[in-house]
Amino acid sequence: MESKIAVIGLGYVGLPLAVALAKSYVVVGYDISEHRVREIKEGYDRTNEIEETVLKKSSLQVSTDANSMLGCDVFIVTVPTPVDASNTPDLEPLRRASAALGEIITKGCVVVYESTVYPGVTEDFCGPILEKISGLKAGVDFYLGYSPERINPGDKVHTVEKITKVVAAQTPDIAQKIAQIYGKMNNNNIFIAKTIKAAEAAKVIENTQRDINIAFMNEISLIFSKMNISIYDVLDAASTKWNFLKFSPGLVGGHCIGVDPYYLAQASKSLGHDPQMILAGRSINESMANELADLMTQRAGRPLRLLVLGLTFKENVPDLRNTKVVDLVEALKKRGHQVDVHDACADPKEASQFFNYNLVPVLTVDNHYDGVVGAVPHDLYCQFTSADFGRFLKPQGQVFDLKAIWRKSPPSGFNYWIL
Repeated sequence: MESKIAVIGLGYVGLPLAVALAKSYVVVGYDISEHRVREIKEGYDRTNEIEETVLKKSSLQVSTDANSMLGCDVFIVTVPTPVDASNTPDLEPLRRASAALGEIITKGCVVVYESTVYPGVTEDFCGPILEKISGLKAGVDFYLGYSPERINPGDKVHTVEKITKVVAAQTPDIAQKIAQIYGKMNNNNIFIAKTIKAAEAAKVIENTQRDINIAFMNEISLIFSKMNISIYDVLDAASTKWNFLKFSPGLVGGHCIGVDPYYLAQASKSLGHDPQMILAGRSINESMANELADLMTQRAGRPLRLLVLGLTFKENVPDLRNTKVVDLVEALKKRGHQVDVHDACADPKEASQFFNYNLVPVLTVDNHYDGVVGAVPHDLYCQFTSADFGRFLKPQGQVFDLKAIWRKSPPSGFNYWIL
């Protein structure tokens, strides 16, 4: 009998996964947000990962009622795993999802976690919650699995159907079963990890590795800036070597790279090991907003009326979670600058709700800004010409290009600065 699958959590990870699996299986999507479920039913995905036509044609059933998952035998958990204000891993979403599933699962069920965690969370944290509430025994009456998510928001090339899926489970037979389920979605592009802990560790180091490499770029960009050398000129030369790793500096936010290293650090500390490199990288990246604000303030020589272009955590996505542009805006304000923000992709209501920012709705012809800050390279901003800058920037105004957006064609008639 074909498996009936429930996907718990319908965000950036869960919805694309559920839609892809629904091409081969009966799939129920569960989310606690009534607003989110209502939008999906109407064919609208606010994350812009699934097009309206695809969503409306999908056989996926979505609900906020946990009872809609009754009768499913495979459950895939894709809830977020954030950190709290002190950067300590917050497992509460996982706890709630596991508790809800404890009321639903029956003998023979498989529960697969995709949420990013440190090694041991699936078996030592989630498993006991499921056991306590269900009265069943993990590895005997039901089975645990893990398959780390690799969704890259806004990436239309490396979609869930086209990437290698890592899977692991408590037994070889269950690992094969999970591999077959995901394999129908991505043409059997599956890697079966040795253990669940190995799969958990693989996921958490993927983003930690990127975080450390970006931290190195951020540090050397600050060093070279003091030497009046652009990091991008340096990278052009260095990247001609065959084995040079191509990373670039920037504000490291979002719900993965800026968060996952803290999960690995937490596990390390619990074992009595001081994760010096991991936390050093985090420290550098967390301080980057203040460093950039200092550089721009020194360049300006006086408080300016600034327009920051971009608020989301990365280009061409509406996601505002853990965006470090907010840190930059606040750092500039503390240094005496007046700051307005425009974003070509963000939801103005979310910007107001999350940060109390009233986004500039339209870039109009008023020429009243002393400076413009290129913070996020949305496609709209990449296309700006000197005439576009002239619509909202004073003659000889400052252009602070933090992401090399206009490096190949710097706007004329303005003072252009690049990191």
